[in-house]
Amino acid sequence: MRILFLHPNFPAQFRHVATVLGSDPNNEVVFGTKNERPEWVIPGVRKVLFTPSREARQETHHYVRPLENAVLQGQAMFREAEQLKKEGFVPDIIYGHSGWGPTLFMKDVFPNASLMCYFEWFYHAFGSDANFDPADPLNADDVPRIRVKNSPMLLDLYSCDWGLSPTYWQRTQFPKEFHSKISVLHDGVDTDYFKPDPGAKLVLPNLDLSGADEIVTYVARGMEPYRGFPEFIESIAYVQERRPNCHVVIVGADRVCYGKALPNGETYKQQMLKKVPLDLSRVHFVGTLPYGLYLKVIQASSAHVYLTRPFVLSWSMIESMSTGCLVIGSDTPPVAEVIRDGENGLLVDFFSPKQIADRIDEVLDHPTRMAEIRAKARQTALERYSHAELLPRHIQLIKDVAARKLPPLQNEKEKAPKQKVSKGFAVSKGKGSK
Repeated sequence: MRILFLHPNFPAQFRHVATVLGSDPNNEVVFGTKNERPEWVIPGVRKVLFTPSREARQETHHYVRPLENAVLQGQAMFREAEQLKKEGFVPDIIYGHSGWGPTLFMKDVFPNASLMCYFEWFYHAFGSDANFDPADPLNADDVPRIRVKNSPMLLDLYSCDWGLSPTYWQRTQFPKEFHSKISVLHDGVDTDYFKPDPGAKLVLPNLDLSGADEIVTYVARGMEPYRGFPEFIESIAYVQERRPNCHVVIVGADRVCYGKALPNGETYKQQMLKKVPLDLSRVHFVGTLPYGLYLKVIQASSAHVYLTRPFVLSWSMIESMSTGCLVIGSDTPPVAEVIRDGENGLLVDFFSPKQIADRIDEVLDHPTRMAEIRAKARQTALERYSHAELLPRHIQLIKDVAARKLPPLQNEKEKAPKQKVSKGFAVSKGKGSK
């Protein structure tokens, strides 16, 4: 089989499937990307770099700039694809992440190849992330801007032969008329790697918490409102008042990955540490960590807090559950699809630092009762999100779409988990205050 992967950031979500397919000498695997880092190599996978001729122009209407950038990336990949075709490489299937642009014109170069798109997110002004926080209302420009932002995905939805979304919640964001050609299949986590280590003590290169009995953990790519960082910091103030021996470990960069940066150039970490008085000798910002050290953090966690707006679900939440963490998660749809309150984790009001702190107390005060919830969190990861099961299904889906077996058999069998509708989705609740 010949396969062409497309993503600006090599290897991104395709790392595991590209590794498996590249290891088979019967396959020819090419990966189109903008990522020039030479150290990022997958055996059996040939990297082809595309370079847009320019960025979207400042005079372009700001609603349209994301589309212009997508077209420029698509144009650059179109040229590389034509070169591949001249060299004799004609893929059986093209599999790319929708929204960035490289997928846009592939059917024009390779009309007989199957096109499969990874559909991660479809934007809405109302009903999901954009209008979730009443303290951050939409302005008159936001609503039409958000509608136009979906243009690259709409072009791909029309052009593709099949699509994939990692969660049911994420698929529901796409127009209903296209759901019939989108499978739900999570990327999966390595449950053999992310596993519990009973009695683990946390020791990092610059931090020794081996003597700490209470460790609250928080993990995110950035410290930002989308992932509830301000609410988490406010909750820690309550925890520190009640628990003098509790330590907090925060993994992530002091940056914004999703949503808006502060207009004055200040980071949310700086803002919150000015606003909320904390004993910083018991709050440890460890930055981003390599997987081995990140694993040590969540293995030693007494209570793990994961907060998110109604948006894309982070891999870290599933990895934490696989490690046997007691996850205290926001009662928002992406989390509630996975966590059942009181069974395999605990749910809290995203906007209530007081409730977050109360549930941290509940976990720390009842370690024996929480042991069963931890075990069920691990069981959930094994049964629904394990690489061992999902990666072969992912590979088979790619093969089925390449062979034009549509709809794929597994798509006919899929069933959404029976979960309650999150209260936090329908109505934004008022912020808790200290």
